[in-house]
Amino acid sequence: LKVEGWDRRYDQYPNKEARLVYRDGALYLYITRQIPKPEKYSPRDVIAVDVNEREVVYGNGNKIERLETRIEEAMRLAEHAERLQEKYSTPRAQIWRRRSCILKRIKALHRRARNILTDWARKTALRIVREAKSLRATVAREDLKGLREGVRKLAKDHRQRLLYMGYSRLLWWIDWQAEKHGVPVVAVSPRGTSTKCPRCGSKLREVGYRYMRCPSCGFEGDRD
Repeated sequence: LKVEGWDRRYDQYPNKEARLVYRDGALYLYITRQIPKPEKYSPRDVIAVDVNEREVVYGNGNKIERLETRIEEAMRLAEHAERLQEKYSTPRAQIWRRRSCILKRIKALHRRARNILTDWARKTALRIVREAKSLRATVAREDLKGLREGVRKLAKDHRQRLLYMGYSRLLWWIDWQAEKHGVPVVAVSPRGTSTKCPRCGSKLREVGYRYMRCPSCGFEGDRD
């Protein structure tokens, strides 16, 4: 058997579960270790995390970091897959579903796009949690449980990007890494936290009590 990965840091911990997985014509054996959870420390500071379409901003009053997202790279692959679907489709039938080579190509493009965003989310979450741990700070992230309902009110192009990006993916990895490193996390209401347009980056202006509008590109959205 070929050993593709073996993290020696966890050799002293007992095995918990062995799982045999069939994927892409090959069998993979995954062995998990039972590791005790680290105790959460008493925080001395807070690191706030603001998630937007183009960038993720985190920091405190002394230091602010901006990390670009990889949504543009992923969307190029997704749009390529959609163009293939349109090319091999007729008003009566979706021909691409019956041609295995085209179907495999489309699935591969979507899989690459998902992998790009997953890799970005994992690395970004780990960077945020490590920064919080070095400062003994709490990670304050936005509570975006109602995002899906709010996204339905946006324009189709912007709505597609937000749904494909999957904010919940990044938040899940932040919670996971924080639990793994013993970093406390708190979810806060997103109301009034975003003041920049997610489409062009201009400062949003209030329109009435609940809505915000971008003076440059005309984007409109809820204050949440």
